[in-house]
Amino acid sequence: MSKNQPSKKKVVVTTTPSATSSAAATTSKRKPVENNPTQALEFGKQNYILMLAGAGLIALGLLLMSGGAMPSPDVWDNSIIYSTRRTFIAPLVMIIGLVVEIYAIFKRF
Repeated sequence: MSKNQPSKKKVVVTTTPSATSSAAATTSKRKPVENNPTQALEFGKQNYILMLAGAGLIALGLLLMSGGAMPSPDVWDNSIIYSTRRTFIAPLVMIIGLVVEIYAIFKRF
């Protein structure tokens, strides 16, 4: 061979699986979770109770924020629309409800 000619490389092709690919194949052939009847539920009773409490707090916040109809269409009253209940308490109750929901989802009992 001369210096200008590249050397030819041999390529080996096998049809039998190697040890590493068979180990990967056995781990990927596990049964799905939904077919396993002994699988425990992700959420317990306390999680669902906390989720209902959080949803209740969010609904309470929405109820506190509702309303605001003027007694007379000719009179505008800022204290009805911009009351502390609608601008501070209702959003605070809703945020507390969202925090309770997040806690209920992530907490493991």
